[in-house]
Amino acid sequence: MGSSSSKPAATAPQTWKGPGSTGLSTEFVQHLQSSPETDASRLQAIELEIQARVAAELKRLRDQESEALRTAQAKLAETVPAAEDDDSSSSKTSFTVSKEVQALQKKLEERKKIRSQLPESLENARSEVVRCLRENDRRPLDCWREVEAFKEEVRRVEKGWVEKVVS
Repeated sequence: MGSSSSKPAATAPQTWKGPGSTGLSTEFVQHLQSSPETDASRLQAIELEIQARVAAELKRLRDQESEALRTAQAKLAETVPAAEDDDSSSSKTSFTVSKEVQALQKKLEERKKIRSQLPESLENARSEVVRCLRENDRRPLDCWREVEAFKEEVRRVEKGWVEKVVS
């Protein structure tokens, strides 16, 4: 069982017996024998060439698809103003949605400015509630007076705002 080796003995490189029997010229046979290129290196070179061709074709297809997408978006953008008049929410594009988001962000910024214009008395009442709650963190019900004062200030500010809007 172990008397013979499991690997075959190393064989000598293949040599051509004679140019006359194969029909090849001796120059060609000598060129093949002296060439450092092996089957593996030829296969690797062919594989690299195929990969390069595939990569080039993929790049060309991606460029073609992106160009088609750009033209489709341009055509769609031309038809968007007509669709905006319809007020149909199902025909909104990402372009129109992004415009709406920007408009809402501007409105939100304006509302933040309104909050900073609160009267000093309301800010004082608010800070008193916060101070009391921090001092009485275990007993928040002890801050009922400060909360009532804050509520009264809010009622006063709301009433003034309503009168200003109505008149």
